[in-house]
Amino acid sequence: MCYEMERNAKKMLQTIEQINNVVNNFIWGVPAMICIIGVGLYLSLRTGFIQIRKFPYALKTTLGRIFKKKEASDGSMTPFQAVCTALAGTVGTGNIAGVAGAIAIGGPGAVFWMWISAILGMCTKFTEVTLAVHFRERNKKGDYVGGPMYYIKNGLSKKWQILAILYSAFGVLTVFGTGNATQVNTITTAINTALINFNIIPESASKTLNLLLGIVIMLLVGMVLLGGIKRIGSVSEKLVPFMALLYIVLAIGVVVLNFERVPAVFHDIVYGAFNPAAVTGGVIGSFFLSLKKGVSRGIFSNEAGLGTGSIAHACADTSKPVKQGMFGIFEVFADTIVICTLTALVILVSGVPVNYGAAAGAELTISGFTSTYGNWVSVFTAVAMCCFAFSTIIGWGLYGARCIEFLFSEKVVKPFMIAYSLVAIIGATFDLGLLWSIAETFNGLMAIPNLIGIFLLSGTAIALTKEYFAKK
Repeated sequence: MCYEMERNAKKMLQTIEQINNVVNNFIWGVPAMICIIGVGLYLSLRTGFIQIRKFPYALKTTLGRIFKKKEASDGSMTPFQAVCTALAGTVGTGNIAGVAGAIAIGGPGAVFWMWISAILGMCTKFTEVTLAVHFRERNKKGDYVGGPMYYIKNGLSKKWQILAILYSAFGVLTVFGTGNATQVNTITTAINTALINFNIIPESASKTLNLLLGIVIMLLVGMVLLGGIKRIGSVSEKLVPFMALLYIVLAIGVVVLNFERVPAVFHDIVYGAFNPAAVTGGVIGSFFLSLKKGVSRGIFSNEAGLGTGSIAHACADTSKPVKQGMFGIFEVFADTIVICTLTALVILVSGVPVNYGAAAGAELTISGFTSTYGNWVSVFTAVAMCCFAFSTIIGWGLYGARCIEFLFSEKVVKPFMIAYSLVAIIGATFDLGLLWSIAETFNGLMAIPNLIGIFLLSGTAIALTKEYFAKK
């Protein structure tokens, strides 16, 4: 009986995988690449590449306000809490496992395309955040609510309202995989690796440990999310700077200790972007595969084009949409240009063998650290990755709550958060490869209505930008 159930379960998973592959290949095919890169380029040209022109101002506006303590009004966050919550949603497994996967499947050249998507994505995220703050509303509880579904609803005519509904529906489906299950999987991988490296537990005990970890994460997530917008903001502003600094310091250490390899690695990244076969020994010979993995994992990481981060920014206690938009530029820069690049360098300069053409995740990144520092560092990488992943779970919990509230009402938010917390147990015991693939598919589906929305509303964002800087 048990054997029959197991066989049926395997068949079902294979069917899901096959269906997902068909949908994924379509969504992340040539049209999607053109759409994502195209909208980013279109917005960059129309704003005069604001992400480059005003980058010093973006740093001054964001980093310059980190130490300015301010209380937010009821139903909102401080601007810094908002960016920390948005970064909590973006800085996660995309930075650690996602980059590793992109390099393994797309070669070092995927990193180059990740950079390109990030540079254009800075302008896309700026536009999303500006529109989200401009078109936001207050719900019946008095909380600020905003994001793609609201700027589509309030900024476009009724014939476009279906886009807002589709975005919210895809968002609800996406959060369980992207925001929760894949993140929990990374937490369990990190902790298992650390404990096994120190011979604290045998490999045979990992399944039991994963289940226990899933239960603990479920309880912690529930406690934070059910505490409301204030608690989410408070946890994010404490957790995100700590985890980012810890990871950056450890990663820079790897680069410094292997500095002699850095020039060759940058050569492989740039050269491999256009000629992947020459760098991967012929295993990966497709230029488009390298581009696809770089762009898709870049978007998975920084979420520019998905509109999700703008949901957190819409909660900010600010009356200046463009000024909050600067946080969007900083967010993509910090997430992809800084943290994702450091992850790629950790893998490539450490000299750990990369099995090109095969799926890889957090374990490849961890091996980059341990090969340089020794097994003891797995404790610190495990802590960093757990913080990354947990913060993402919190950030995406807020996104899912806002999406389901838009579709139904604020009454369903609490049941949703309970269900969302329970998914942690599933994530702790699920197959990584399939999880990543499904999450990537839903990400692509979310991007479609959002990109249409920001393209149609680009004139409004540009007008707000011109008005803001005219007063400066």
